[in-house]
Amino acid sequence: MAEKPKSNFKVASDNRKARYNYEIGDKIEAGLVLTGTEVKSLRTGKATIAESYASVDRQGEMWLINATIPEYGGGNRFNHEPKRPRKLLLKQREIARLSQAVQREGMTLVPLRVYFNDRGRAKIEIAIARGKQLHDKRETEKKRDWAREKGRLLRDRG
Repeated sequence: MAEKPKSNFKVASDNRKARYNYEIGDKIEAGLVLTGTEVKSLRTGKATIAESYASVDRQGEMWLINATIPEYGGGNRFNHEPKRPRKLLLKQREIARLSQAVQREGMTLVPLRVYFNDRGRAKIEIAIARGKQLHDKRETEKKRDWAREKGRLLRDRG
């Protein structure tokens, strides 16, 4: 049997807070417009997308706002600005659908993770999300604690 080719899939940054603070709806994959030093810095895995969000401007382009990609150490004088807005590559139909969800339903566009796909391209996974209330967050925590406790009980019993 032929060997499976090794996958180049690598997560550069993960937004674990998003699943706690938001009810995640539809997810969509988008490309990122990056400079050379941003790509090299992303490959080190030190990017932060916890406080970032996506928005649509007046020209119908989608942008990733407030994401931090630290400067690359070997970048010298050609380094990038760490918190600059980055353009997202999506089709016009997808952008229209996402912007309508934000305007009509009061949703937010939250980045979930930045990763490199099998071809080595930087991609970002964006979700349409609705903010959770405090009581919803408590309920999520109760469910998580109960699942952890149930796992312990089943493990100790068997």
